[in-house]
Amino acid sequence: MEINYEQLDGDIYKINLKGRMDILGNEDIDIKFSGMTAAPRKFFIIDLSEVNFIASIGIRTLLLNAKAVHNREGKIVILNPDSQVKKILLTAGIDMVMPIIDTLDLAIASMH
Repeated sequence: MEINYEQLDGDIYKINLKGRMDILGNEDIDIKFSGMTAAPRKFFIIDLSEVNFIASIGIRTLLLNAKAVHNREGKIVILNPDSQVKKILLTAGIDMVMPIIDTLDLAIASMH
């Protein structure tokens, strides 16, 4: 699994994930992901467009970090997951914690 991030408009960060968020893939990115979402950063767009599978361990990583960001009055949104990943996320109820948004422009607009 690959991970990198970029700073967008001001205080918004886009975290790009690529690969499978299964037990092995998640092991590759878990600590880096937590570091990228750590204080003082507060606003994140998680790009899942190149994630082709997500398991419960990947959902756990998203939820734990979303909770930490939310506790700092920040926000995380999920950007453009592929259809199978989106179906898994919706089934898990992720959209109740983190909005799932289809375009980068809408994701940026939803931040403030």
